[in-house]
Amino acid sequence: MIGTDGISDPLAPRDPTPEDAGEPPGPPADGLELDVEPLPTHEQVAQLRDERDTYLDQLQRERAEFANFRRRVERDRVTLRAGVIKDVIGQILPVLDNLERAVTALTAQDPSLVGGVDMVRVQMAQVLVANGVVEVPALGHPFDPNLHDAIASVPSSDAPEGMVIEVVEKGYRTDAELVRAAKVVVSTGNA
Repeated sequence: MIGTDGISDPLAPRDPTPEDAGEPPGPPADGLELDVEPLPTHEQVAQLRDERDTYLDQLQRERAEFANFRRRVERDRVTLRAGVIKDVIGQILPVLDNLERAVTALTAQDPSLVGGVDMVRVQMAQVLVANGVVEVPALGHPFDPNLHDAIASVPSSDAPEGMVIEVVEKGYRTDAELVRAAKVVVSTGNA
């Protein structure tokens, strides 16, 4: 019931409804009927579980395949990077060799010019080291066919047989592989 101030009074008596009388509710007042689906049967539940398991298996396989793809792409990226670095370094090494020859030649002719050329040589060598390229140890070490390329063998009373006594061209390597073998002269021992 609505009071004189326009607000309904919650304590005021109201008209009885079918629910109050214990009667089941009838169809909605606007004539619509509710469409309620029956519960699924055991066979339908089993079929839905099989379908769910199939989709879950497919999802797990796709995830594993994607993880393998990511690992393969990362491995290929590392291999490609190493190949590019090796190619670029292979092109830089002759320039570094020429700078070292220039330093050696200019030392006798123009000592004032040697400082600038040697500075460039040192910078280039630092770039190589920063990219993981190091010089192959050769002079005074035993000949190693995996690291050295023997271009000559000569008798020497100062070095035992198989010892590198001269480096004609320096060799370089990365952690993973040899970039260029050192070209060396090897001692054959006493003549």
